[in-house]
Parts: sequence; structure tokens; C-alpha cells
Amino acid sequence: MKYQIIPVTPFQQNCSVIWCKQTLEAAIVDPGGDIDRILKEVEKLGLTLSKVLLTHGHIDHVGAAYDLSQQANVPIIGPHKADSFWLESLPAQSKNFGFPLVNAFEPSIYLEEGDEVQVGEQTLSVLHCPGHTPGHVVFFSSTSKIAWVGDVLFRSSIGRTDFPQSNHQDLIKSITTKLWPLGDQTQFIPGHGPMSTFAEERQHNPFVADQLLG
Repeated sequence: MKYQIIPVTPFQQNCSVIWCKQTLEAAIVDPGGDIDRILKEVEKLGLTLSKVLLTHGHIDHVGAAYDLSQQANVPIIGPHKADSFWLESLPAQSKNFGFPLVNAFEPSIYLEEGDEVQVGEQTLSVLHCPGHTPGHVVFFSSTSKIAWVGDVLFRSSIGRTDFPQSNHQDLIKSITTKLWPLGDQTQFIPGHGPMSTFAEERQHNPFVADQLLG
């Protein structure tokens, strides 16, 4: 699985163009905004966009999803249905976070734990990882050992749990029981900031390091 990270919105959210190098079929993970930049990158790379993937319902991750899906005539896939209230509240999120108006929408498909998403010949496994939001999902490529974790985990930090229906204990459980088993050498692309590996975070992350959690 190949990828290109495109920081979007004033929150510098890590939108990713991901693609199968055999077929050049592509998906966009978490298009929070800046549609023109995203589509120019897809065109520059010579890719065919087939779907939009969402990790969770916060506006900096989904703000451009509906318009992008309409322009490119592709489906929106994810997150888990437990985040539907976040998608319904997008007009309010627009006001709260100073974004241009984003209307509520429903994805073409909600995802569940254990689902798989195809991008060309590449398969992404879906993990339901609540905590930051109740319907947060993570996409994992076992062949490339890369995970797109949204706002579950960051380099040296973890996702916020002060939002409606966030839960700190759920977040820690998601990280330790869903992400760590994917393997220490797995690289992850967080929703914001630089990439890291699970090994690095298990050793040094001040919130979830093994020595802190026992």
C-alpha cells in the first residue's frame, strides 16, 4: 500500500491519499478540507479515486468528505455507526470550530469491527477503537504494516477524551487491546503530527507506555 499525507484545514489534519501500486486505485482517508489540493494530488499521482474512508466524525476529518464524494462520484465508507451523531451535528461543529458551513450527511456504509475494505488489490482491516469518539475506526494494512489511526494515538500522546461520549478508559483499552497486537514494528499515521511506530509508543509515550500500564 502506497500513501501520500496531505495536511489539511487550520488544524493541519493528516489526510492521506492511499493507493494500490498494481492497479493505481486510490482512496482518501479523512478529507477534512482543501478538496482542490487533494484532487490535484490524486491527478498528479495518476490515480483513480474509488472511495472516501472516514475514521471518525469530527469536522477536521470529515469536513470535505461529502463534497469530495459528489465531485468524484465515489462512496463514503465509515466510520462506525456510533459516530452518526457527530455527522448529524456537522452544522454545529462548523460554528464551534470556525469552519465554513458543513452540512450533515450519512456515509454510504458504516463499518464494524472485522470488516475489510478493498483498495485495488490491497485489503484494509477495520478495527473499532472507541474512546476519542464512540464510533472511531482504524484502518490497517497487514501487508504494508501501516495503520491509519485517526485521533486514537499520536506520537508521544493520545486522543482527547473531553468530547461528548468520549471515554478515557475505552481509549486506553482500544490502544492496548486493538493496536498493540498489530505488532511493534507497525507504523502508524495519526490524525495530526508525525508518524511513529507502536514500538516507539510502547516504550516512550507518557500516556500508554508499557512501564506505566504494567
